Amino acid sequence: MNVLVWHVHGSWTTSFVHGKHRYLVPVTPDRGAYGLGRARTYPWPDSAVEVTPAELRRADVDVVLLQRPEEFDLACEWLGRRVGRDLPAIYVEHNTPKGDVPNNRHPMADRDDLLLTHVTHFNELFWDNGGTRTAVVEHGVVAPAVEWTGELDRLAVVINEPVRRWRVTGTDLLARFADLAPLDVYGMKVAGLAEHLGLPPDRLTSHDDVPQHAMHAELAKRRAYLHLCRWTSLGLSLVEAMTMGMPVVALATTEAVDAVPPDAGVLSTRVDTLVEAARWLAEDRDAAYRLGARAREVTKERFGLDRFLADWDRIMEEETCASR
Repeated sequence: MNVLVWHVHGSWTTSFVHGKHRYLVPVTPDRGAYGLGRARTYPWPDSAVEVTPAELRRADVDVVLLQRPEEFDLACEWLGRRVGRDLPAIYVEHNTPKGDVPNNRHPMADRDDLLLTHVTHFNELFWDNGGTRTAVVEHGVVAPAVEWTGELDRLAVVINEPVRRWRVTGTDLLARFADLAPLDVYGMKVAGLAEHLGLPPDRLTSHDDVPQHAMHAELAKRRAYLHLCRWTSLGLSLVEAMTMGMPVVALATTEAVDAVPPDAGVLSTRVDTLVEAARWLAEDRDAAYRLGARAREVTKERFGLDRFLADWDRIMEEETCASR
């Protein structure tokens, strides 16, 4: 099967393109938002191939995977076909709704020409999907090549654009934890974060845009993973950390409540409780090991790559068969 899919979310797309199909990834000369092409900091198989808009006009495409509202018209233009009519279309929603929650209508609400697929049950519940058919395919991750060792009594955090997204990602809460253990923050546009928070460099170190394999190797050395997102979908970095065997300390919000069992980490909406949990794990490596071992066991079963790809194979095959 030939699947047209834009490179939008690096970690999710990395898992998706590890399937058995051929993945057509749009690329434009400027490698902008709608033509980013193949990932440069994630390991992608050769079955993910770059295609230009001109090449798409002649390409054999079996199904179109959309992830942003603008991609619908763009796909119609580049393919020269009516997506959802001439070709089956699946829209993947990665994010929690914004604005008037829980009354926020999804951009693809009340449509009969596509399947709206959410990455968490929380998202499907909180978006107003109207009459559009929906499905949920939970995350699956390529298992990191390293496992947790936790020899450093430091806390690991992964956030993209922590300054711009401030309260959404819980960036404003980080200083509370930097008082008890040094923080290592990985992600995109994390440079200068210590200065924004008024913290000395020895309490918070930024690691900007580190390749995924190198980031995993460093995360595995940290004592625990800190997840302070108030209102985001379930972070793949959280799932990857748990797959490595890292214990997690997380806000009990959105899908994290269901994804992290109580014996695999500490969840609460009380920041003081999380601060004390982080202090406990920083001081007690044996306790961190016990929680992390359970986290690894749970995530390998629930968020394994084989289950994720099998779910996507089923959905894509159902949609292509229905369109014939």
